[in-house]
Amino acid sequence: MSESNNGTIYLTKERLKELEDELRELKVHGRPDVIQKIAEARGHGDLSENAEYDAAREAQGHLEMRIAKLEETLSRARAIDSGDLPNDKIYILSLVKLQDLRTKEVIEYRLVSQEESDFEQNKISVTSPIGKGLLGKKPGETVTIKVPAGTLQYKILGISR
Repeated sequence: MSESNNGTIYLTKERLKELEDELRELKVHGRPDVIQKIAEARGHGDLSENAEYDAAREAQGHLEMRIAKLEETLSRARAIDSGDLPNDKIYILSLVKLQDLRTKEVIEYRLVSQEESDFEQNKISVTSPIGKGLLGKKPGETVTIKVPAGTLQYKILGISR
């Protein structure tokens, strides 16, 4: 179960709520704050040489782009629960325990949507080279994955939710 060509974005219920909360915050507080800053800057006189006005307008542009991105993401989002997925193979939301066959290091990755990926937290996207290489595989299998830096080889030690 991965992100398919129809554009559906699979998110955990927690991440979906985070995005909805962020969108609400930006609309309820972010927009009025930026509008107030623009009005204050406008009151400082000539707009052609008003750096404060230019900065406020730029901030408004960034805010509106973020709102549009959140609305677009949420319009395609579908909440999934890891409990709804089987544990026989690697799917989205699987926690995968791997052993790097070159370094013998054991690592764990959680496979998530691109919107939830965070390498610092070992959350990798199912659309990344490693994510694509792991999807559908079973414990005990050895996988070879081509990445921009070369080739990785892992043994799948386990899958959990």
